[in-house]
Amino acid sequence: MADQPHGQGQLEPVLVVIPTYNERDNLGPIVERLHAVLPKAHVLVVDDGSPDGTGDLADELTRADDRVNVLHRTEKAGLGAAYIAGFEWALERDYAVIVEMDADGSHAPEDLPRLLDALTDADLVLGSRWVPGGKVVNWPKSREFLSRGGNLYSRLALGAKVHDITGGYRAYRRAVLEKLKLHNVASQGYCFQIDLAWRTIEAGFTVVEVPITFAERERGESKMSGNIVREALWRVTKWGLRRRGNQVKSLLRLRG
Repeated sequence: MADQPHGQGQLEPVLVVIPTYNERDNLGPIVERLHAVLPKAHVLVVDDGSPDGTGDLADELTRADDRVNVLHRTEKAGLGAAYIAGFEWALERDYAVIVEMDADGSHAPEDLPRLLDALTDADLVLGSRWVPGGKVVNWPKSREFLSRGGNLYSRLALGAKVHDITGGYRAYRRAVLEKLKLHNVASQGYCFQIDLAWRTIEAGFTVVEVPITFAERERGESKMSGNIVREALWRVTKWGLRRRGNQVKSLLRLRG
């Protein structure tokens, strides 16, 4: 079971971790929108050596606003590694809530207060596109099919009662990230989100979903690729088989 049950412990201060790679045009507006709705929230930009100058812009933001911090990484090592670095940075400080948010505007900062409100009765809150009230904007049908299919497959393989386990807009209580073994998380991209949510569920924490509107980015290029999807399929299948195997072993022990 979880070390700290939901509904207990402070929910401030809040750190929003924003990984970036070539997001110079998007970073300033998203930070401005975030602080318009949550003036007390701190931001950590985790930049993977963007050649377009995103890291330089992040430095400018930190000099202008002490609520903004930047963590420079020297190479593009993937979304998962960027978030792990951000989580570790947060845990070295006194943040009570750590939020994942994309830099490209697809995650509306205006939805974040509702995610944080839901943490009162949860340990991890997922911003969900696929629960009642959730929706996507400007997505091609092929992308929607891929997302819905990936979530359905993950739900069936893992037995997780979550409709949007692949989503990247989420808020963690500090206790969750302290409990999970972040150092051995190797998954990236699309799969990283499944991995962290599944570890949270397995650890006995309470996970809830809050509907969000997900808007396709207007500037820049999507980081989605075939390799990311293939990694997710492979890892979820492996986790699902391990889960089934453990269930069979438990049944045999009971019968024995």
